[in-house]
Amino acid sequence: MNNNGLPGRRFFSYSIIIVLIMFAYLTAQYWKALLSPLAPFPGSGEVSVFIPENTSCAAISQMLYGRGLVRGPAVVSIYARLHKVDQRLKPGRYLFSRGQSAPEMVGALVTGPPDLIVFTVPEGYSLSQLTDLMAQKGITVRENFKSSLERFQMQNNGVIKKIPPGRGLEGYLFPDTYHIGSRTSDEQVIRMMLERFESQIKTLDYERKARERSLTLHQAVTIASMIEGEAAVDEERPLISGVIHNRLRLGMPLQIDATVKYALGGQPKKIYYKDLEVDSPYNTYRLAGLPPGPINSPGEASLKAALEPAQTDYLYYVARPDGTHAFASSLEGHNENRKKYQGDSY
Repeated sequence: MNNNGLPGRRFFSYSIIIVLIMFAYLTAQYWKALLSPLAPFPGSGEVSVFIPENTSCAAISQMLYGRGLVRGPAVVSIYARLHKVDQRLKPGRYLFSRGQSAPEMVGALVTGPPDLIVFTVPEGYSLSQLTDLMAQKGITVRENFKSSLERFQMQNNGVIKKIPPGRGLEGYLFPDTYHIGSRTSDEQVIRMMLERFESQIKTLDYERKARERSLTLHQAVTIASMIEGEAAVDEERPLISGVIHNRLRLGMPLQIDATVKYALGGQPKKIYYKDLEVDSPYNTYRLAGLPPGPINSPGEASLKAALEPAQTDYLYYVARPDGTHAFASSLEGHNENRKKYQGDSY
């Protein structure tokens, strides 16, 4: 009996098994490579994305990639076309999670955006901080919002026409909680915040009260913004307002630390003697009178305090460690407070 063909058949069988294993491995790698771009990014956090009307599927895909939500610029576009939904993606404002996969995002885009997005602007935020907040929450793109602010400043209606030329909207976008629709544009958000400010000053009868103190609306809001930047507790707002009004009446430099921080281009937690020499029209240590305009968006309490100062003879105040202030009517008393609470140094 001839068994010479048995080893050959075994070799052939082993070869088939090896080929099948390799095929299975390569198939698995192929599908892994094909599907990996669809997998979500690791991490957490939500990103709001506004998709204008008539935005193409390819542009949406690029947009999501640019916001760090998908792994490639064409991932969403390819997936949507493969599933024949690329013409069904709806415009509007979406809130995506960094843990969502590309298919989940496409599904959301086909379904359409949610009805409302809620965000809160804290009292005392500058335009720079507001822009950062909007960008961090994904409500807008930083440069887009800046451009919208610049365009809005060119208008000449409502409260804008009462702002001195070249002073922008600093101080006039009211800090509050806002509910915006999914298709709300940056310009509409700005208009909403301006209208909230106008409503507030109308309720407070603000312009009439400002005129009674020989102040323009812009000057009153500027004072309110300094109070907002300095006060840690509501009870001190009228006292700080009183110091500002007393110094203005006497022609003294206001020496408001918050204006120096604004002049430095940010919100440093601490300022030093060298900072008091910064060359800026907002440096109220070097220049007497009011700065050119508001340094932040004051809330209702500070707006009220600006026109309802406490009737005291205080001219100075110094911060205690808990953020409240010790007030004094003389330089001698002020220096004693500084030594007591700050060790006579910044």
